[in-house]
Amino acid sequence: MAYKLLHRKWRSTRAMYYTMIAELGGTVAVLVMFGIAQPDLYRTKLWRAGSELGFNSSPNVILWAYANYEPQPTLPFVWSQTLTNFNVAISVLSLFLLLTKLIAFIMHVWFPIIALIINFSLTALYVASIVGQAGPDHLDPAHPSSVAWYIAKPCTVAANQSVQSSCRLAKGAFAAACIMLGIYCVNMGLTIWALLPNPANDKVDDEDEDDTSSPAALKQGSQWEMHGIPQTPRTGTLPYTPRTMAFNTLERKLPLRNQYA
Repeated sequence: MAYKLLHRKWRSTRAMYYTMIAELGGTVAVLVMFGIAQPDLYRTKLWRAGSELGFNSSPNVILWAYANYEPQPTLPFVWSQTLTNFNVAISVLSLFLLLTKLIAFIMHVWFPIIALIINFSLTALYVASIVGQAGPDHLDPAHPSSVAWYIAKPCTVAANQSVQSSCRLAKGAFAAACIMLGIYCVNMGLTIWALLPNPANDKVDDEDEDDTSSPAALKQGSQWEMHGIPQTPRTGTLPYTPRTMAFNTLERKLPLRNQYA
């Protein structure tokens, strides 16, 4: 009984549909949360608020570099525009792959080995997003930060109501990314489960192959095709095929056959 790597069946179709429903909800959430953060709804505001509270570096380092004709410092990933664009990109990619997955699953071409590659890639992307959103900020040696303050601390540490609202939005985006990571981990589990050796599944495939290619099945199929055909003196002892009907029809339409017989 050979192990099939490509054409393998999923262990639970119902679980796949449930995870796709959850994935749809999570994808809509990250699309909304990451979309409204584009291009800079609250990133710089939270960066500045954290600096005023003494939690991290200050965005004024950019102006300081311009004023002193110094090269731009490497900004922490958590406060960079790259992270914002990255989050929007993976949310759009998640929606595209979800639609592709749904169509391929309905058409029975969404194989576990393909799902393993895609789920692993998306899991890695969302891990990078989560690490970036809660990433460190060591730009200012006087105010180092190992975790972004809006993740590690409650939003009420800021007195400004606008900063608190931005903090809640950032927490919501972080929570949506964590939910998506959990969904893709579940997808990874279902994929690995389907890739594990399954003798019962292989046995069913072998039986299906035997049923369609065995001589008994072919004989039964031929009897089904000839079922219900009335017997005539010509076809009573001979096999009846579509060609037999054609010859009988032509034989009746020959007007000179009896004249010159």
